Amino acid sequence: MTVSLNKAVPDFQAPATGGDFRLADHRGKTLVLYFYPKDNTPGCTTEAMNFRDQYDAFEAAGVAVFGLSRDSMKSHENFKAKLELPFELISDADEAICNIFDVIKMKKMYGKEVRGIERSTFILDAKGVLRHEMRGIKVPNHVDEVLEIVKGM
Repeated sequence: MTVSLNKAVPDFQAPATGGDFRLADHRGKTLVLYFYPKDNTPGCTTEAMNFRDQYDAFEAAGVAVFGLSRDSMKSHENFKAKLELPFELISDADEAICNIFDVIKMKKMYGKEVRGIERSTFILDAKGVLRHEMRGIKVPNHVDEVLEIVKGM
Protein backbone atom coordinates (compact mmCIF):
# COMPACT_ATOMS: atom_id res chain seq x y z
CA MET A 1 0.00 0.00 0.00
CA THR A 2 1.33 3.41 -0.95
CA VAL A 3 0.27 6.81 0.31
CA SER A 4 -2.20 9.06 -1.47
CA LEU A 5 -2.83 12.77 -1.13
CA ASN A 6 -5.64 13.68 1.27
CA LYS A 7 -5.67 10.17 2.78
CA ALA A 8 -4.41 9.05 6.19
CA VAL A 9 -0.91 7.60 6.14
CA PRO A 10 -0.82 4.10 7.64
CA ASP A 11 0.93 3.85 10.98
CA PHE A 12 4.53 2.68 10.91
CA GLN A 13 7.36 2.23 13.36
CA ALA A 14 11.12 2.30 12.88
CA PRO A 15 14.33 2.89 14.80
CA ALA A 16 15.35 6.52 15.06
CA THR A 17 17.90 8.69 16.79
CA GLY A 18 16.47 9.56 20.17
CA GLY A 19 14.41 6.32 20.33
CA ASP A 20 11.97 4.41 18.16
CA PHE A 21 9.67 6.47 15.94
CA ARG A 22 6.00 5.56 15.66
CA LEU A 23 3.82 7.71 13.41
CA ALA A 24 0.74 7.43 15.67
CA ASP A 25 2.72 8.99 18.54
CA HIS A 26 2.90 12.25 16.58
CA ARG A 27 -0.81 12.86 15.98
CA GLY A 28 -1.78 16.41 16.88
CA LYS A 29 1.26 17.92 15.18
CA THR A 30 2.03 18.69 11.54
CA LEU A 31 4.91 16.51 10.33
CA VAL A 32 7.51 16.98 7.63
CA LEU A 33 9.05 13.67 6.57
CA TYR A 34 11.93 14.18 4.21
CA PHE A 35 13.52 11.20 2.47
CA TYR A 36 17.11 11.52 1.35
CA PRO A 37 19.53 9.11 -0.35
CA LYS A 38 22.52 8.85 2.01
CA ASP A 39 24.14 10.32 5.11
CA ASN A 40 27.34 12.32 4.60
CA THR A 41 26.90 12.97 0.89
CA PRO A 42 27.02 16.54 -0.46
CA GLY A 43 23.35 17.09 -1.34
CA CYS A 44 22.03 15.26 1.72
CA THR A 45 24.37 17.17 4.03
CA THR A 46 23.25 20.49 2.54
CA GLU A 47 19.57 19.54 2.82
CA ALA A 48 19.99 18.45 6.47
CA MET A 49 21.82 21.69 7.30
CA ASN A 50 19.06 23.72 5.61
CA PHE A 51 16.41 21.99 7.73
CA ARG A 52 18.65 22.52 10.79
CA ASP A 53 19.08 26.22 10.05
CA GLN A 54 15.30 26.73 9.65
CA TYR A 55 14.36 24.41 12.53
CA ASP A 56 13.28 27.21 14.87
CA ALA A 57 10.86 28.49 12.23
CA PHE A 58 9.38 25.00 11.79
CA GLU A 59 9.04 24.64 15.57
CA ALA A 60 7.38 28.06 15.83
CA ALA A 61 4.87 26.88 13.21
CA GLY A 62 4.12 23.77 15.31
CA VAL A 63 5.81 21.42 12.86
CA ALA A 64 8.01 18.41 13.64
CA VAL A 65 10.73 17.52 11.11
CA PHE A 66 12.14 14.02 10.55
CA GLY A 67 14.73 12.84 8.04
CA LEU A 68 14.58 9.30 6.65
CA SER A 69 17.05 7.19 4.73
CA ARG A 70 18.17 3.56 4.48
CA ASP A 71 21.31 4.29 6.51
CA SER A 72 22.05 2.39 9.72
CA MET A 73 21.41 3.80 13.16
CA LYS A 74 25.17 4.17 13.71
CA SER A 75 25.45 6.22 10.52
CA HIS A 76 22.44 8.35 11.55
CA GLU A 77 23.83 8.95 15.05
CA ASN A 78 27.16 10.11 13.59
CA PHE A 79 25.51 12.28 10.91
CA LYS A 80 23.19 13.91 13.48
CA ALA A 81 26.06 14.62 15.87
CA LYS A 82 28.42 15.91 13.18
CA LEU A 83 25.84 18.39 11.83
CA GLU A 84 24.30 19.15 15.24
CA LEU A 85 20.83 18.37 13.91
CA PRO A 86 18.01 19.35 16.30
CA PHE A 87 15.61 16.82 14.74
CA GLU A 88 15.62 13.03 14.62
CA LEU A 89 16.66 10.75 11.77
CA ILE A 90 14.71 7.55 11.04
CA SER A 91 16.49 4.43 9.80
CA ASP A 92 14.60 2.49 7.14
CA ALA A 93 17.19 -0.18 6.40
CA ASP A 94 14.54 -2.68 5.27
CA GLU A 95 12.83 -0.08 3.02
CA ALA A 96 9.41 -0.68 4.59
CA ILE A 97 8.68 3.05 4.96
CA CYS A 98 10.28 3.84 1.60
CA ASN A 99 7.82 1.38 0.04
CA ILE A 100 4.82 2.98 1.78
CA PHE A 101 5.87 6.34 0.29
CA ASP A 102 7.07 4.83 -3.02
CA VAL A 103 10.42 6.64 -3.00
CA ILE A 104 12.72 3.82 -4.20
CA LYS A 105 13.60 4.47 -7.84
CA MET A 106 16.18 3.50 -10.41
CA LYS A 107 18.64 6.37 -10.72
CA LYS A 108 21.77 7.07 -12.72
CA MET A 109 24.97 7.41 -10.71
CA TYR A 110 28.27 7.82 -12.51
CA GLY A 111 26.63 6.44 -15.66
CA LYS A 112 25.26 3.31 -13.96
CA GLU A 113 21.71 2.44 -12.99
CA VAL A 114 21.35 2.06 -9.23
CA ARG A 115 18.38 1.55 -6.93
CA GLY A 116 18.04 4.38 -4.44
CA ILE A 117 15.85 6.88 -2.67
CA GLU A 118 14.38 9.66 -4.78
CA ARG A 119 14.77 12.83 -2.70
CA SER A 120 11.19 13.51 -1.59
CA THR A 121 9.32 15.41 1.12
CA PHE A 122 5.88 14.67 2.55
CA ILE A 123 3.78 16.92 4.78
CA LEU A 124 1.19 15.31 7.06
CA ASP A 125 -1.42 17.30 8.94
CA ALA A 126 -2.12 16.88 12.66
CA LYS A 127 -4.51 13.99 11.92
CA GLY A 128 -1.89 12.07 9.95
CA VAL A 129 -3.37 12.88 6.54
CA LEU A 130 -0.95 13.43 3.66
CA ARG A 131 -1.48 17.02 2.49
CA HIS A 132 1.56 17.68 0.28
CA GLU A 133 4.12 15.56 -1.51
CA MET A 134 7.19 16.80 -3.31
CA ARG A 135 9.15 14.24 -5.34
CA GLY A 136 12.41 14.39 -7.23
CA ILE A 137 13.25 17.66 -5.54
CA LYS A 138 16.38 19.74 -5.84
CA VAL A 139 18.07 20.90 -2.65
CA PRO A 140 18.41 24.67 -3.30
CA ASN A 141 15.42 26.59 -1.87
CA HIS A 142 13.58 23.37 -1.02
CA VAL A 143 13.45 23.92 2.75
CA ASP A 144 12.15 27.47 2.20
CA GLU A 145 9.35 26.07 0.01
CA VAL A 146 8.43 23.48 2.65
CA LEU A 147 8.36 26.15 5.35
CA GLU A 148 6.02 28.33 3.27
CA ILE A 149 3.65 25.39 2.74
CA VAL A 150 3.46 24.48 6.43
CA LYS A 151 2.99 28.10 7.46
CA GLY A 152 0.00 28.24 5.09
CA MET A 153 -1.66 25.12 6.53
